[in-house]
Amino acid sequence: MPKINGNEIRPGNILEHDGGLWAAVKVNHVKPGKGGAFAQVELKNLRDGRKLNERFRSEDKVEQVRLEQKDQQFLYENDGRLVFMDSETFEQIELDAELLGERRPFLQDGMTATIEYYGDEALSVSIPQKVTCTVTETEPVVKGQTAANSYKPAILDNGVRMMVPPFIGEGEAIIINTDTLEYSERA
Repeated sequence: MPKINGNEIRPGNILEHDGGLWAAVKVNHVKPGKGGAFAQVELKNLRDGRKLNERFRSEDKVEQVRLEQKDQQFLYENDGRLVFMDSETFEQIELDAELLGERRPFLQDGMTATIEYYGDEALSVSIPQKVTCTVTETEPVVKGQTAANSYKPAILDNGVRMMVPPFIGEGEAIIINTDTLEYSERA
């Protein structure tokens, strides 16, 4: 694995530090008037989610890790475990549903997800940024209500409660942004 200097750390870099894998979340380069420059780095553990603030001097060497990304198709869920299939080798793997967190309800059968691996260990799962869902329950449109800043509650076909614009009715397909978990547009 390549070693990089402490001042070369950028947000999004994956580092091997203190026996764990850490993602650099925020990096602040500091050049004090007295003494050497350093990078103040906020790290997040990829395995357990712990956070750590660390100071790296420019002469410190850090292991930078490259994660392998594979596109895999979601097949089904079994007792809190998600089963994915590799599109090339047709090999199936099971991952913990907690890897997706609050985006879990938006994972649909047959959807292609990108899974990041460190060796044989799956560290994260990312789903497409835009997912189509159907509104199963919402309030009827009230006449005279403007679409400016008024949203109304709706329940989607996956059971998620979400705020939608007043012109959206029951049975309509809408697109959800999975990064912000908000309504994006009509499908």
